Amino acid sequence: MDLSGAVNERTLCHIGNAYYLDAVAVRSLRCRTHTVSNTAFRGFGGPQGLFLIESVMDDIARYLHQDPLAVRCANFFAEVPGDGRDHTHYGAEVRDFVLGPLVAQLVDSSDYHRRRAAVAKFNGTHQVIKRGIALTPVMFGISFNAVQFNQAGAAVYVYQDGSVAVTHGGTEMGQGLYTKMRQVAATELGVPLDRVRLLPTDTSRVANTSATAASSGTDLNGMAVHNACAKIRARLAQLAAHLSQTAAEQVVFADGWVTAANGQNWSFNDLVKQAYLARIQLWDSGFYLTPEIHYDGAQHLGRPFFYYAYGAAVSEVAIDTLTGESRVLGVDILHDVGRSMNPAIDIGQIEGGFVQGMGWLTSEELFWCQKGDRAGQLMTHAPSTYKIPTAYDVPAHWQVALFDNQNMADTIYRSKAVGEPPFMLAISVFSAIRQAVQAAAGEDQIVNLAAPATPEAILKAITESQGRYSNSASGGGGAVVA
Repeated sequence: MDLSGAVNERTLCHIGNAYYLDAVAVRSLRCRTHTVSNTAFRGFGGPQGLFLIESVMDDIARYLHQDPLAVRCANFFAEVPGDGRDHTHYGAEVRDFVLGPLVAQLVDSSDYHRRRAAVAKFNGTHQVIKRGIALTPVMFGISFNAVQFNQAGAAVYVYQDGSVAVTHGGTEMGQGLYTKMRQVAATELGVPLDRVRLLPTDTSRVANTSATAASSGTDLNGMAVHNACAKIRARLAQLAAHLSQTAAEQVVFADGWVTAANGQNWSFNDLVKQAYLARIQLWDSGFYLTPEIHYDGAQHLGRPFFYYAYGAAVSEVAIDTLTGESRVLGVDILHDVGRSMNPAIDIGQIEGGFVQGMGWLTSEELFWCQKGDRAGQLMTHAPSTYKIPTAYDVPAHWQVALFDNQNMADTIYRSKAVGEPPFMLAISVFSAIRQAVQAAAGEDQIVNLAAPATPEAILKAITESQGRYSNSASGGGGAVVA
């Protein structure tokens, strides 16, 4: 299935990342090839867009002899909308920009400025090994660009014994979606988590499901589960109010108990049993659609995203200028997940996404046969030829923290998506490698480093840059991503 259109659309939307671009023109070309068709990976075009603009920021910093972080911060959106610098290049207002304080906190916690000075000192006294350090931000829009997919359904069943079953339209693929859906049901009904079980996702139970993609699985399905539980809870509250002669709005569900305003209470199991005997409906469906979003695909204008997820990473690397080998020495990450529903799951997603992104930009090289009977055939098709990162590649210094921030958008418990955004935090690794190559080539030399930054690519970048003119003569440079 060809997803070129949808992938390119998200690339176009994310080509500005966290920066206010008041004058930008982008031409997106989709090419017919003789290779096998491809689908999209984590980020769905977003990583390519972010990679481009972050390479531009590095080029500007080199040309101006500035710290790349200063260039990035100078081009951020305004933190408060309404005074300019608050609209994306596709016309959406940025209402919740928190990268200013987030980056400031990360700079302090990672000791960025001291480490940057130490890297410069190291490079001045070492000829073979060169180091680099970079801080790059992420601003990733959450919602499907195709507006019709931003909907979800769910069904919740409460049984006579007080146990609860939940089914919804999301697919569990190791991201913790089922756990979070159980948490939603348990919270809304005030029961222990072990009293809630998930039924397998099945379109015979919940029809017309959207793909579990665009980092929206928890946002969409969580609100649908919440909606179904609210209906059941309202009927149980009415029963409790009737039995206690109090107001239904003051009935509290918590810790497996239901308590009325006058202090009278019942275990959830007992109240459910009474509801069954009173022939009160103990199951219901839920539905949710993401509000406020709209997008004109022909004009590439609108508000395709309900909100943005933010994050930033500091990566420090070392390269061997004789072999081209690179090593990530340290990583500090501060990521915005809103009010986290499950910090353990969210931190795991951040760590895993970062390492995947690190592989994408350092070792996962795709190679197709160019000639002969096998022309167009993918040659890097197995672990023997396609090198993914391993536990050995995880740096010794590895700090991940969640930014204290409640989502301004009305999402499930004011949380934020965490599936795709962390993947792009790894651009900091590539940027740091490029800084190390710059140190080897010379401050004024142009560095053209291709991604992934394999040893061959690093050696080629060093060799080519050492033979180029200074930036005052040509002013070019850049990076290339596959």
